[in-house]
Amino acid sequence: MTVAPGVVDPSLPSSCARAATAAEARFRIQRPIAPARAPRIIALDAGAAQVVRRTAALEWANARFSVCDAVDGGTGTVLLRGVDGGTATLADELARADVVVMVATSDEGADCAYTIGRACWQRAVQTAGLVVSDGPDDDGSSADRAVAALRPHARVLLPGADESDVVELLTALRA
Repeated sequence: MTVAPGVVDPSLPSSCARAATAAEARFRIQRPIAPARAPRIIALDAGAAQVVRRTAALEWANARFSVCDAVDGGTGTVLLRGVDGGTATLADELARADVVVMVATSDEGADCAYTIGRACWQRAVQTAGLVVSDGPDDDGSSADRAVAALRPHARVLLPGADESDVVELLTALRA
């Protein structure tokens, strides 16, 4: 059968079909993909701290989970408490981070969000914010206030998140 120039012969296997052959399998990388990110997940309020603790209990590669403990307004220092109980400063955590995910359920952590967002911007660290609703009894007002508090400080903002969205985002980041 002759095929006109520029027309692909439909009887030839496609590149996808050829890639699935045993002969091509020897070119595949046989080891797992290394984690690409060093994310820091920071809970901004008490409700978010519960979400972050449950998420931290899953298996992660390079992710570090903490709760915003205090913000010193005079110095701009943020004290973080790890879910394991240890403490660190925001500056220490950002030194090794390439993305910060802030999790909120209310606007209680607005000061924390501001300080973290400013510090990330100064260091060119990517930011994301997830506003997790408290559940079916939540009238939405606390989530609306949390969105308003996070919006100026998170490059990516997911306002209607639930707990599984936190896990999916971290999985997508290969945390």
